[in-house]
Amino acid sequence: MTNNEMNYEMALDCFLLAGRIMIESGAETYRVEDTMLRMARSLDIEDAQSYVTPTGIILSLGRRQITKITSISNRITDLHKISLVNRVSRNLTNKMISLEEAYDELLRIQKTNYFLPIYLQVFLAAVASSAFIILFGGLWSDMPAAFVAGGVGFTVVTIIHELTKVKFFSEFLAALFTGLVAYFAVKFHLGTELDKIIIGGVMPLVPGVLITNAVRDLMAGHFTSGIAKGAEAFLTAFAIGSGIALVVGF
Repeated sequence: MTNNEMNYEMALDCFLLAGRIMIESGAETYRVEDTMLRMARSLDIEDAQSYVTPTGIILSLGRRQITKITSISNRITDLHKISLVNRVSRNLTNKMISLEEAYDELLRIQKTNYFLPIYLQVFLAAVASSAFIILFGGLWSDMPAAFVAGGVGFTVVTIIHELTKVKFFSEFLAALFTGLVAYFAVKFHLGTELDKIIIGGVMPLVPGVLITNAVRDLMAGHFTSGIAKGAEAFLTAFAIGSGIALVVGF
């Protein structure tokens, strides 16, 4: 294998890694394609082509170069990783780093966990839930109930997803437990407005970023990705609604 061929293979691996990190972190499809193609053009690879979906990426650097495919199995929301990949892309495009340095930096980004500790995530989810009570016109006295409901729901979704790896089942159970906490809080006079407590408690579970990305991909003409993300958001909303309906219905 010649040195030129080795450089092309490293370039392909580097661009695919950048796209993979972005998709797995919740980036929009058009942003992923634009980032990979900009990185390719920075190395004077003008005929690169990419095809990105929420479950896989196909990238070719030209008719005479190899084409590679990578599958995407896990997707979360990590805007910090997206920002770091964009910074690597800009540095490579501006000739501030070499291809090897960019690849090493992307490997470090992929392996690093930038999330806060789980206990702090639960606490912040609980705080957000209690704050949404006021945003939706609820009572200040219902904030403690929403705080507990939101914290319990986020804890359940984290634990169940880690055990089962089934996203919609974990969201269903999280909504179910959130509804139960809200119901018993009102039943034992620790809360007043059941609907407001439930709404506040499930807000950390709502797929807001996913819905936004689905709309943006549809507007950018990426219909396959837009519809796929929209379907995923619908199933998440359905799982949350089913869990709450099970509590309220009985």
